[in-house]
Amino acid sequence: MRNLKQGFSLVELMIVVAIIGILAAIAIPNFVAMQLKAKRAEVPGNVDGIKTAQMGYDAAYDDFVTAGANPASTPSKAQQAWSTTVTGWSTLGWAPDGNVRGQYSTTGATTDFTVTGESDVDGNSAKATYTASKTLNATQSTANDVY
Repeated sequence: MRNLKQGFSLVELMIVVAIIGILAAIAIPNFVAMQLKAKRAEVPGNVDGIKTAQMGYDAAYDDFVTAGANPASTPSKAQQAWSTTVTGWSTLGWAPDGNVRGQYSTTGATTDFTVTGESDVDGNSAKATYTASKTLNATQSTANDVY
């Protein structure tokens, strides 16, 4: 019987480490981008919810509501508490289930309204903006890579 060496050589281990490093260099930026997209995904859902509330209010009262920016502070990486004191939101009857990552406002006129939601989940001061109106569902009006 021949006595064979057991184990891996240093060259083989270095090749494996290099392959893992290359895969990590590709995967980590994609993972971070997916996290930011997931955090930003709250905004179009809430904009569509506010649109639905405006349509319901219009059906009941034949008018649209104007509601100021809520939360009042500029959107950032951190979630912010929804304010119950900002004018118009209690009249509209819409509020999120908890804290939000975006800032929302709506302006109403006699025949139409505009809902705006903004977020800055990556904290770089470039805001992702979504808008909706009576005939338009939530649409992103900034580039897709703005979070």
